[in-house]
Amino acid sequence: MGLDIRIPMGLMFFVFGLILAGYGFLSDPAIYARSMGINVNEQWGIVLLVFGAFMLALGMRGNARKRVQQATESSVEMEAGPRS
Repeated sequence: MGLDIRIPMGLMFFVFGLILAGYGFLSDPAIYARSMGINVNEQWGIVLLVFGAFMLALGMRGNARKRVQQATESSVEMEAGPRS
């Protein structure tokens, strides 16, 4: 079928992490007084970025492995010649 859910899922988490981490880096530190001064947006944004990058890497590795396998199978079929 060829559908690998890891690539769009990784891209979604990467974009959400980028937005959240960007907001955490650019926001006023005073709003984090309720969370004991911990910049929750920045930390979870980084976690989402890492998870998204990991899922993208796994998806791309799987696609590359599938392409190599298909190329190997097609070269074996070409060497075997037509079937009778």
